[in-house]
Amino acid sequence: MDQKATRRKFLQAGGAFAAATAIGAQPLSTLAATPSDELGFLSAVELAAKLRNKEIGSEELARYFIARIELYDKNLNAIVVRDFDRALVAARKADSLMAKGTIAGPLHGLPMTIKESYDIAGLPTTWGVPEAAQNIASADAAVVERFKSAGALFLGKTNVPINLGDFQSFNEIYGTTNNPWDLTRTPGGSSGGSAAALAAGLTGLDSGSDIGGSIRNPSHFCGVYGHKPTLGIVPSRGHQPPGVPANPQHPDLAVVGPMARSADDLSMALDVVAGANRMMSPGWRLELPEPRMQSLKGLRVALWPDDTMAPVSQEIVERVDLIGTQLSSLGAKVSATARPDFAVKAAHETYLGILDGMTSGAASKLTFFDYQRLDGHRGGLRMAWQNFFKQWDVLICPTTATPAFKQDQGALGTRTILINSEQRPYFEQVFWAGLATLSYLPSTVFPTGLSKGGLPIGLQAIGAEFSDRTTIEFARLMAQEIGGFVPPPGYG
Repeated sequence: MDQKATRRKFLQAGGAFAAATAIGAQPLSTLAATPSDELGFLSAVELAAKLRNKEIGSEELARYFIARIELYDKNLNAIVVRDFDRALVAARKADSLMAKGTIAGPLHGLPMTIKESYDIAGLPTTWGVPEAAQNIASADAAVVERFKSAGALFLGKTNVPINLGDFQSFNEIYGTTNNPWDLTRTPGGSSGGSAAALAAGLTGLDSGSDIGGSIRNPSHFCGVYGHKPTLGIVPSRGHQPPGVPANPQHPDLAVVGPMARSADDLSMALDVVAGANRMMSPGWRLELPEPRMQSLKGLRVALWPDDTMAPVSQEIVERVDLIGTQLSSLGAKVSATARPDFAVKAAHETYLGILDGMTSGAASKLTFFDYQRLDGHRGGLRMAWQNFFKQWDVLICPTTATPAFKQDQGALGTRTILINSEQRPYFEQVFWAGLATLSYLPSTVFPTGLSKGGLPIGLQAIGAEFSDRTTIEFARLMAQEIGGFVPPPGYG
């Protein structure tokens, strides 16, 4: 089917994509057809190509992003730890190497940022905890090392909620980060600063972390791409709470992974950071399978648009269904009823039990015996997912229950979210994160256009363990049909 005709059919099926004019948004069809030529909104792949082709120098590009940060970040408060001087030194070194014909790697000279919770030697790592405000990292995190080895340089670090435990990003040290689509709304959490910086064109690339949707939730709220990898394929050393020794092994549930303005960027970044950690490298190699598809035709897609465990706004349910309609028109096999063979409530309770043990610290009541019992149940769930993904290539589902909501800094236990005219528990929506997290599955969040209120809606593409390239490639192919990242109004 002709690509333009396909996109037109998709848009005709979804009049809800038209955004509210109150914030200056336009219909998706207009936005997708007129991508910005601004450097700040190019993908990392495009920026890296310009650097390699000497169309722009690394120092010039770094100064460009610094100027954008100084202009636009006053209201966003996304990049809260700034390291401009060292970034410019690194940029000049990159330019010098380029002049000699030496290219460090695929990200040579690319300015980027990273979540505050990663260690960068000489910079604070606080996780938003006031008592850790003076905690200065002595070494780089493993992911930072790998980005630097690939040629990237760091402009600074992005904001987080306290202990990375919120769907918003505010703390007493750095203040509140706002969503570039609407400054009164959350950019998500806990990688909210990263998503806001990417959406506003303040950085070339970023990397977040995820245990309860902390890469996926902000990517959805800000209209960017995010990838939660299969557990263990990206080393997390140097991403631990202040005062906790760096662990060469990966913790349970928690992962680190890339955030970007395109699926191609996710793929490139994953190639850079994935691989054995130091402890396992003598005898362990990572060989991720190639994508299961070369086109959307023939792809086997399951839809999970809503669930009584965590009800979703009707608009997001309709978006999942609309994506299914689009895929079906392209020749994919689509089912709205296919599910893995397990009890959903019991699976979610298993996730919550392990999550509590991972995030509650000394206050957790999870005993080792309890953990072993939950982990045994998870083993059965992993087998059920493995069998499910023998029949289906990807599962499409919501990222969270609504588009970005208004900032709410009230006590956690009192917060609610309005869903279909009903106030629902604030943390209920972690259900949608847990589907992939509990069983180590990869999940890629991809933009699908704007809501009726002019806010981004991103959906999850979940795949089998180690099928990271499949979910990312799916997101790339979808962008060819419906458009990808769209800059928010007002950022140049």
